[in-house]
Amino acid sequence: MSSSSKNNSPISSRPIRILVVDDEPSVRESLGKWFLESGFQVGTAKNAREALEMFEKNTWDVVLLDIRMPGMDGLELQAKIQKKDPDTIIVIITAYASVDTAIRALKQGAFDYITKPFDLQNLEHLIRNAVEQRRLKVENRQLKKKIGELVKTEEIIASSPAMARVLELVNTVAPTDSSVLICGESGTGKELIARAIHARSPRRNMPMITVNCAALPETLLESELFGHERGAFTGAHCRRIGKIELADGGTLFLDEIADISPKAQIDLLRVIETKQFTRLGGNQTIHSDFRLICATNKNLEEEVEKGNFREDLFYRINVFTIEVPPLRERKEDIPLLVHHFINKYRATIRKEITGIDEAAMAYLCSYHWPGNVRELENAIERAMVVGKPPRIVLEDLPVRSAKERKKIIALREVEKNHILDVLNQTGWNITRAAELLEIDRVTLYNKIKRYGLKKRA
Repeated sequence: MSSSSKNNSPISSRPIRILVVDDEPSVRESLGKWFLESGFQVGTAKNAREALEMFEKNTWDVVLLDIRMPGMDGLELQAKIQKKDPDTIIVIITAYASVDTAIRALKQGAFDYITKPFDLQNLEHLIRNAVEQRRLKVENRQLKKKIGELVKTEEIIASSPAMARVLELVNTVAPTDSSVLICGESGTGKELIARAIHARSPRRNMPMITVNCAALPETLLESELFGHERGAFTGAHCRRIGKIELADGGTLFLDEIADISPKAQIDLLRVIETKQFTRLGGNQTIHSDFRLICATNKNLEEEVEKGNFREDLFYRINVFTIEVPPLRERKEDIPLLVHHFINKYRATIRKEITGIDEAAMAYLCSYHWPGNVRELENAIERAMVVGKPPRIVLEDLPVRSAKERKKIIALREVEKNHILDVLNQTGWNITRAAELLEIDRVTLYNKIKRYGLKKRA
């Protein structure tokens, strides 16, 4: 068959690279000529040593590998090639038709097994199919990795027993399809917990759709949840898909659920029970298979008693409850969170602030944090904006009351006396004192200057 009649359609953005490994010169020559004329890139090797050397210099998509060669045989070479690059396609060629050898080669990961003499046109077809299968396999692997990265939640930074219990509950409920109610003060990280549940659930490859119920008035919330048809109300110039519909197959997260109106509560209860709804201004019944997670900073049982929240809706969303503790009840987590936020903002603020001094950390650990983790993050971001490398110091932290100012003054005095004691113990050996204080010499000189410390006469 002439080369002009061969299939020259491109498989990828570059030619397929084939390495022919055979101790017979006639085989190397005939295969090399055929595949070069077909638009492939071809290399040849007469033994295993040459083949391994060529693998060091280049990457190969396909290896046509003779089983019987002097020295290292084809099966041993196959194992070494696959160790270097598991995606390499191995096609075994041999003049010795042996079922046992074929089975061993295939079990070892060869794509196929052919015997000499072989039809070159059929061999080319086999190789193109193999390369296409590998391409799909690699793309699928990359897609799965990308999906995994997309659903990956921000790391939950915690070491306290209280948060260990929360994470235990997350892992317990995540594999189920049960509705979850996450309770806790504002800023404790309720949405982060919701994302952790979604990421560990069978629905993790589908979207998690978030709605902040407190941020929208009743009319807008209705459109946000259910969507609307064109002309449903003034300003509805086109159809809009609602968040419930977008959550089909995934998770619907309703934040601040206690703030929705009585009418919205009725509508939501109906959707939870039937998983069906209609868009505003529409007649078509739409089905959405979503997993529901809700969050609130209010006591829903009290809201039910007051008549502000429907009891039947409460029982629907409160199948499994997770209480996220406030930061003041898990102060063991503060140092971890502080260093996490320093690392987070170092790149964006473009300052080489890599740590925090002892007095500043002591202040952060003693503060009551009414705004919880969100307030702590804000404090660290501000400190990094106003502070100077390499560390955050007390003066960089925001102070909100006279009481806090007194606390900072007291901490400064403690730090001042501690530094002076260490300096006196080391005979004012700056290098040794800095090591004991776990700070660098420049920072120690700055603190000596700031506090007006002097060596005893």
